[in-house]
Amino acid sequence: MNIIYKIYTLLLKKYGAQGWWPFLGIGYHPNDYSYPKNSNQIFEVVLGSILTQNTTFVSVTKAMNNLQENNCITSESIKAMDVDKLKEFIKPAGYFNQKANYILEFIQFYDSLDGTIPTREELLKVKGIGEETADSILLYGYNQAQFKVDAYTKRLLLELDLIDEKAKYKDMKKLFEDALEKEIQDEDKRRKIYQEFHALIVEHGKHNYSKKPYGIDCFLKDEI
Repeated sequence: MNIIYKIYTLLLKKYGAQGWWPFLGIGYHPNDYSYPKNSNQIFEVVLGSILTQNTTFVSVTKAMNNLQENNCITSESIKAMDVDKLKEFIKPAGYFNQKANYILEFIQFYDSLDGTIPTREELLKVKGIGEETADSILLYGYNQAQFKVDAYTKRLLLELDLIDEKAKYKDMKKLFEDALEKEIQDEDKRRKIYQEFHALIVEHGKHNYSKKPYGIDCFLKDEI
């Protein structure tokens, strides 16, 4: 068992299945990997992935609840609404002017897909969609085996001396994907592990990597 897969097994043992992505009206769904079940839930992941840029998921949930309460959770309803209303509803997520623009830009791209699955390269060409957002959309919205890296991931890897400070997003993504591909040959099983692993890193990060100094009580340092 390589070190990356060992980290996954240790985190899973400690925290259990997380059941990401948490959908409106459903929440988390541990050990149920059948989501999203329809196009509206796919678009919900898209919205959440854009809104979560540079903020916490708690803030994103407030913005998403605002949209749901005002029946503005689909691409059609957002296109039909006044942009100032959109900004008002998503304000809790921060950077609301910028994010409203990103959402509207993405909707044009989303509509052009006509239900097909976008490639990572296509997503990265859309204004406001960076690597982390693209991987979030693909992994949780379209059930594609693309590992998502975030700030907690880098802090954890640095603390365990698995990367150096100069490591870029693509380097960390490759580290996880290469290691897990060696352990898990079945792509669908690997996709489920990618979904759980990111969620587990977030859960572990909230406890150990939210405030400096990072990793003081990280149990992984004694296990790896």
